[in-house]
Amino acid sequence: MNEAAEPTRCGLVAIVGRPNVGKSTLLNALVGQKISITSRKAQTTRHRITGIRTVGATQFVFVDTPGFQMKHGTALHRTMNRTVLASLADVDAVLFVVEAGRFGLDDAKVLALLPPDKPALLVANKLDEVKRRNEMLPWLKSMQERHAFAEYVPMSARKEADVQRLLQILAAHLPEGPWLHEEDALTDRSERFLASELIREKLFRLTGDELPYSCTVQIDKFEEEGQLRRIAATIIVDRDAHKGMVVGAGGERLKRIGSEARQELERLLEAKVFLELWVKVRSGWADDEAHLRSFGYE
Repeated sequence: MNEAAEPTRCGLVAIVGRPNVGKSTLLNALVGQKISITSRKAQTTRHRITGIRTVGATQFVFVDTPGFQMKHGTALHRTMNRTVLASLADVDAVLFVVEAGRFGLDDAKVLALLPPDKPALLVANKLDEVKRRNEMLPWLKSMQERHAFAEYVPMSARKEADVQRLLQILAAHLPEGPWLHEEDALTDRSERFLASELIREKLFRLTGDELPYSCTVQIDKFEEEGQLRRIAATIIVDRDAHKGMVVGAGGERLKRIGSEARQELERLLEAKVFLELWVKVRSGWADDEAHLRSFGYE
């Protein structure tokens, strides 16, 4: 007798947590390829980024949200918070990401946003950084008292075995139904969007803590000529001093940002990339709703 075929499952999964708990690293690991930018700088993810992974009969559609901003100072922060709340409204399950063994006020504020009617899995990330493993049990017990989590998954997003285990656990919480995307799809974001994100990542990585958070990247040109992509982009900063930080002595830092972004784009797009970068000063862009919309913020 033939066994019945496994039913297809498909669901939207929000990845939420305070800034810098490793949400983007986790998304990239779950999808199996880099689609979300990572940086030591907090608040690098600003958009709702969708990653797709199909394993067996199950398709996971992950939504990597910005880290919820506790300071509602600028229009940019308010926009990011609206994005988090909108993401939570229409998902089938939630991955609530915290650093293993840690739970602070900012984590509690995000936890308070979780919809009570959706299964939430506690992902205790960065387990490899926990020195005293025996302290994990009482910590997990305290987390059980905070919220009725459907599952508890201590893990490291950098370990493939842990990522596979999380996918397996999560699959059971997704509804039966047809897939939303092709089997080999990785993201619903355009190549143009991924280009702006990768340039922004290099910008943050290569300026370290010198450059304030108020800078963004606008794609001015994205042309496809067979196996060649011609991309022109402008890095928007808030002040003249910030422009100097990005350009660097003799233009060296801007060259390096461009070179590293181009190499990674060539790997991602599997095409030759010709990249031009410019830097412009636009004071107060992060607190201007019209500017934010023109830069693609929802």
